[in-house]
Amino acid sequence: MKPGTITARGITWERIPVRTRLLLKGDDLYQAISDGLGEAGLNPEPDDILFVSEKAVGATQGRYFLLDDGSLRPRYLARLLSHFVTRTPAGIGLGMPETMECALRECGTFRILLASIIGAMGKLVGRRGDFYRIAGPLARSIDGPTSGTIPPFNRAVSLAPLDPDGVSMRLTERFGCSAAVVDVNDLGGNVLGSWPPELDRELIVDILADNPLGQGTESTPAGIIRKAGPSL
Repeated sequence: MKPGTITARGITWERIPVRTRLLLKGDDLYQAISDGLGEAGLNPEPDDILFVSEKAVGATQGRYFLLDDGSLRPRYLARLLSHFVTRTPAGIGLGMPETMECALRECGTFRILLASIIGAMGKLVGRRGDFYRIAGPLARSIDGPTSGTIPPFNRAVSLAPLDPDGVSMRLTERFGCSAAVVDVNDLGGNVLGSWPPELDRELIVDILADNPLGQGTESTPAGIIRKAGPSL
């Protein structure tokens, strides 16, 4: 677990983890978070920001494929394109046929081909990141299996959650504080959805920059951001 506080924009922020049961397709996300808050003796305050990992939200929506059940069969194009993806320490990304197949389905074949071409051209001139800038957030949020992830997601491909702004709004209504659905790993972060609309997404990314909840077997898919005071 990373340090519980961080300084961002001259203010010290607490990041309080919320442990929940394993979340799978059909589970009630809001009740699971409520149970986790209750077990930890936490009560969100109006100025808090409740953040939830996009993988947990997507899991309750059934937005994942288990590799062992044969439900995800990559086409030839997916196998071909996956060979050209640069893998990072944070995960396999689209560097395997199954995750690339999901990108083709989620984003469309034309968009992924265009992103691949522009991405390849960018690498020739020493520029990186063009692929995901063209492919968009749906492609960026696809996660492949990793050995350190809690089962069964260590053998699964996870997709971006549906309607993250709507999920954030319902979290706000349920718990009485601001809320965000986030995609955070050891290389950086992104806010997929938030509520209210004026919530500062860049500030949330700064506060969660060191991935305080981890991405392995911690079973802490949610957390609370709370202002601790001005930085000394």
